[in-house]
Amino acid sequence: MADRIAEEKIDRIRQNVDIVEIISDYVQLKKQGRNYFGLCPFHGESTPSFSVSPDKQIFHCFGCGAGGNVFSFLMELEGISFQEAAIKLAAKVNIDLEINLSSVHGEKKVSEEFQAMLDAHELLQKFYHHLLVNTKEGQHALEYLLERGFTRESIDKFQIGYSLNSWDFVYKFLSKRDFSSEWMEKAGLIIRRERDGTYFDRFRDRIMFPIHDRNGKTIAFSGRTLGHDEPKYLNSPETAIFNKSKILYNYHLAKPSIKKLQHAVLFEGFADCIAADRSGVENGIATMGTSLTDEHITLLRQSVQSVTICYDSDKAGIEAAFRAGNHLNNAGFQIKVAMMADGLDPDDYIKKNGPEKFRNEVIGASLTWMAFKFLYFRRGKNLQIEGDRLAYIEVIIKEISKLDKAVERDHYLRQLAAEFSLSLDALKQQQKQIFFAEKRRTTGKNEPLHKPLVIAKQVKALKPKHYTAERRLIAHMLKNRDVAYKVQDLLAGQTFNIDEHQAIITYLLGFYEEHQEPDSSAFLTYIEDGNLRRMVADIEMMSINDEVSDQELTDYIKQVLNYPKLLKIKEKEVELKEAERQGEITRAAKIGNEINQLRKSL
Repeated sequence: MADRIAEEKIDRIRQNVDIVEIISDYVQLKKQGRNYFGLCPFHGESTPSFSVSPDKQIFHCFGCGAGGNVFSFLMELEGISFQEAAIKLAAKVNIDLEINLSSVHGEKKVSEEFQAMLDAHELLQKFYHHLLVNTKEGQHALEYLLERGFTRESIDKFQIGYSLNSWDFVYKFLSKRDFSSEWMEKAGLIIRRERDGTYFDRFRDRIMFPIHDRNGKTIAFSGRTLGHDEPKYLNSPETAIFNKSKILYNYHLAKPSIKKLQHAVLFEGFADCIAADRSGVENGIATMGTSLTDEHITLLRQSVQSVTICYDSDKAGIEAAFRAGNHLNNAGFQIKVAMMADGLDPDDYIKKNGPEKFRNEVIGASLTWMAFKFLYFRRGKNLQIEGDRLAYIEVIIKEISKLDKAVERDHYLRQLAAEFSLSLDALKQQQKQIFFAEKRRTTGKNEPLHKPLVIAKQVKALKPKHYTAERRLIAHMLKNRDVAYKVQDLLAGQTFNIDEHQAIITYLLGFYEEHQEPDSSAFLTYIEDGNLRRMVADIEMMSINDEVSDQELTDYIKQVLNYPKLLKIKEKEVELKEAERQGEITRAAKIGNEINQLRKSL
């Protein structure tokens, strides 16, 4: 077996892989014209500036400048090498690379430790599940779950298990299978005693809920007590493979449903997520005992732009829903909030009222984000008291002013006017005053990211003529091999003024020595420098004519060659002023003549 991937295999991967299909696993894309657009996974944004071209098999972000082909996309997003990206893509299209995989991945200690942690979690997940459903030792735990409304189907789907009431069974179980005790301690599966350095199991006599990463690999556990022991839930600590700020529970199972429905339901904890799934809500996900983070937002927007928040209906749950809603709203999501009566959490609500009521009267009757804010800001106020009433009306008008759509603003102002018997005209006037006051206050500052989804157009400073000419020449050279050689002849040994542009055409001419036809994706693989790849992707997205005339090429070349002369003229003009200041008449006349000759040559 070879240690390197053959060039022919790379070409086959590139020809068989569809960049739109691959990127769609990470970014929600929508077709607009010939290209697809979505929110860039490489930087935070609320309007889609990330473009994918199926014709050229490249991507480019007009916001942050990221760009490349399907290989560089995986390399940058997942932090992997070119060979690792090629292996992943080859697996997608069933191409046998005929290489020694160990030589690609290396034999690093850290990677061995990381893999051992994953293997141990995977092994224990299966073992815990087996104990629960197939053994006498787990019978009482299984009966406990069934009494609480869990079904066998749900237990199997979420691979719920049981940990034995033993101090060291898992430690011995893993040790017999040659798992390093030191590594298993780092993985959070066992704990080292301070007094004598011996080990004992972290989880004992608990219902075990495995936690998975986005790819479905088991990376942690949450163990629930069967009695009244504390804590009620014992979770794995954060480890090299588990960071709760980056994990959305059930994402790997819910993703197909989320993509199909174009909607996700966000819960506070995994128990609610499992209960909702039993009631038919299969697009549910949950945070792992933490507030919604930027990493969660990034993961979510790869699949969806519409989210229903379904948190507990007690005070803490409503506050958490408000925080999560603001975070999602600022990131450009369309938000609804599901409300439950009586201070219940979703799990308790379903037990009390049944799955159908939960689906129809909670999830199906979710409030818009603005309608939720009407209720949120009402809490703690006695609207029979004039001061509380006026304060509430003012804060709601401020929230209405943040809405982008005039129809929505009008709708909620009418609702406010009707509830409190107020003049609609007076409310509209006050809303406009608040709106323009806020505009003045935020002028020059970052505006909130709650704008509707539109294709963002990058606003760039006007570039010098030579810069634009060089980019347009490169764009035509990328499309036509003959044009590339024609430009080389017209330059007559001169170079582009921008070093990066010159490097690109040097790469391109070398590429054309080996390839008869233009191929954007193949050329991006040919370029080794990441910055140059991004620049090429940006140029590839330029709008140019399919054909370029000789006159157009000549005009561009003239702009390129004139720039050094213009710089020389400026230099001479400085020398001229200095000669005149010194009273050197003869030298000044000579410099003036040189300037005139340079200007005539433009």
